[in-house]
Amino acid sequence: MREINQFYIDGQWVDPVELNLLDVINPATEKAAGHVALGSKADVDAAVAAARRAFETWSQTTVDERVALLGRIIAEYQNRAEDLAAAVTEEMGAPAGLAQAAQVPIGMAHLATAAELLKTYSFSEDRGTSRIVKEPIGVCAFITPWNWPLNQVMCKVAPAIATGCTMVLKPSEVAPFSAAIVAEIFDTAGVPAGVFNLVNGDGPGVGAALSSHPDVDLVSFTGSTRAGIEVAKNAAPTVKRVAQELGGKSPNILLDDEDLIANVTAGVSSMMVNSGQSCNAPSRMLVPSSRMDEVVEAVKEIGPQITVGDPNSSVRLGPVVSEPQFTKIQGLIERAIADGANPVIGGAGRPDGLETGYYVQPTVFTNVTNDMEIARTEVFGPVLVIIGYDSVDEAIKIGNDTEYGLAGYVSGKDLDEVRRIGSKLRAGSIGLNSAPLDPTAPFGGYKQSGNGREWSDYAFSEFLEVKSLLGFGA
Repeated sequence: MREINQFYIDGQWVDPVELNLLDVINPATEKAAGHVALGSKADVDAAVAAARRAFETWSQTTVDERVALLGRIIAEYQNRAEDLAAAVTEEMGAPAGLAQAAQVPIGMAHLATAAELLKTYSFSEDRGTSRIVKEPIGVCAFITPWNWPLNQVMCKVAPAIATGCTMVLKPSEVAPFSAAIVAEIFDTAGVPAGVFNLVNGDGPGVGAALSSHPDVDLVSFTGSTRAGIEVAKNAAPTVKRVAQELGGKSPNILLDDEDLIANVTAGVSSMMVNSGQSCNAPSRMLVPSSRMDEVVEAVKEIGPQITVGDPNSSVRLGPVVSEPQFTKIQGLIERAIADGANPVIGGAGRPDGLETGYYVQPTVFTNVTNDMEIARTEVFGPVLVIIGYDSVDEAIKIGNDTEYGLAGYVSGKDLDEVRRIGSKLRAGSIGLNSAPLDPTAPFGGYKQSGNGREWSDYAFSEFLEVKSLLGFGA
């Protein structure tokens, strides 16, 4: 049993003002894997005060000092890679292979990218007799989700450290184990007291206190659009900067050529990674209507290869994160069937032989129109809809017909056409021909998928204020 009964504040582990423990449930067993203390406004006040004090000195450090600290963090992160992977598997059900090959490495990638970009990043420029400088914004509040816990923590924390900011992190109370190890890593690496603080808790108790706190200069939130709206409302009275990475219902447009079936197979596989619990998942596959029968046969063929089960085995999919998430997904599947959608593979209920654990059948629907609930709502599970199109222009129109705009995907033999379609999609990140993620490229959304950008040097801008010194060069 893992017990996280303290918070990391001002360089030390401290008791909560009032102890209130929550069971942390292992989604594969449905049993408690440990407990986490839930913080309160008083704990937030202590952490923000520590960050505010530390900002006075940390904001004045040199680039070389911050590069050196990131280097020490990277070394210690590598030392704890196995511990981090095991924690992610236990807390949110990612298969061990995925945790080791993706969940842990993506956190490392953000640290390494920030350290490398910082070496040459310019914090000032001269224009005529004016000098324009970029200064750290101050104390930052980070509210992160459970689905890619290390990615979401590090893509905020790494650029904040690089730019000279201090911070308070509230990881998801559903999956707090890996974040506690991150705090241990930072402590061992010698992060100065107060620069990084961690307070566990839920949204109403800690998230709201952070996003409304008058001494917090920026709140960066990743999660659902519904919760993001509440964060923005809480932040509004103090006019603090708000950066948000929210939901998605991303189109995956597959062109009518000899690679179509291979691209269908790749698209189904990509959708199912992390049990579909990715904000940028390619959850709406758009294919030529004239070839729908071929597409259906390809889905049936790949279906048995998408194995589900104990995340500590060699399966491709583990459970979804929690009982509420499981229940939500089952409801969406059942209503989709009632609406007339056809489950080519999967459907409602657990996979055969898996009576315990929050396991969802990998499900692919056809006979779907873009106005159905299943085509418009972010499922956040291993559920894909396939929609037919009669022309490329219609595919683009369907792709953009969503309140979201986080990601989009296009695949086909004609690279010029793929590029043209990608340029027409209204989303912040467009993957062309199964291109891998790039931590040196910005990530973020259009429309109700959020505002601001994470990853790369674009993330630095979120943590910097711009000052003009007029007459500096007179």
